[in-house]
Amino acid sequence: MRLSTSDFTFQVFCFLFLGIAGVVVAYPLVYVISCSFSSPNAIAIGRVVLWPVEFNLMSYRALLNHTLLRSGFFNSLFYVAGGTTVSVSMTLLSAYPLSRRELPDRKIFLVYFVIIMFFSGGLVPSYMLMRNLGLVGTRWALVIGVGYSCYNMIIVKTYFQNNLPSTLLDAAHIDGCGDVRFFFTFALPLAVPVIAVMVLFNSVGIWNSYFSGMLYLTRSNQFNFQMVLRDILFVASMPAETIALMDPQGLAALTELYQQLRYSVLVIGALPMMLLYPFIQKYFIRGIMIGSLKE
Repeated sequence: MRLSTSDFTFQVFCFLFLGIAGVVVAYPLVYVISCSFSSPNAIAIGRVVLWPVEFNLMSYRALLNHTLLRSGFFNSLFYVAGGTTVSVSMTLLSAYPLSRRELPDRKIFLVYFVIIMFFSGGLVPSYMLMRNLGLVGTRWALVIGVGYSCYNMIIVKTYFQNNLPSTLLDAAHIDGCGDVRFFFTFALPLAVPVIAVMVLFNSVGIWNSYFSGMLYLTRSNQFNFQMVLRDILFVASMPAETIALMDPQGLAALTELYQQLRYSVLVIGALPMMLLYPFIQKYFIRGIMIGSLKE
């Protein structure tokens, strides 16, 4: 079919706009990757524009030799794996019963979850709770303490309601299948798209989080990758008054380390989520759209 002049003009405009938007989004990522493979001198004088200049792996060697960065990376993997498992499990175990219309006092529970989704106790009560549970200063604070989202629960609940017909449950009951077996045999396999979305949501949130670690972690060998990254990059934003009070030799060593690591740690920090997303993306749109339909 031959396009009209207005349709052709509109398509050209869309392609140009999307192309420019793609370049604007992609360039910072390409620039950071190029800088991570360039020498500090080339970066300092602004020679890096698109491609690496004076290609070397010095920043990645420094990263591998930095003890806290190595431990922080593996700590983050542990927090992501443990926190995502706890969060997704709790979300599924609460969303499925609430999706069953025959649940007694179901509306009361739904109102309760909606209220706590908008109103929370605040930072101080949360810290006091974690302290009373004995989780402050332990790795479990970032696995158990950040493990639930009412918003995600409502999405999963709506997904169950739209994809688990009551006739399927009735047929399972006639064949002698109980509720627990039905949940693990039928509900979970049918909920793979929305589970993938929840895994992505929680993984990205836990991986990028550093504030919870600042609150609950007390030893450097427990710090996650983002906390270590924050400490390394902090020298770039230090006020002049603070720099003047620092030891010159310590400041020089810290500045050199910053120059070597500031781009490579950004690449390594973003790499796990970039590798995870392609495997989940095919479920993302389907899961989030079906789960967001109004009851």
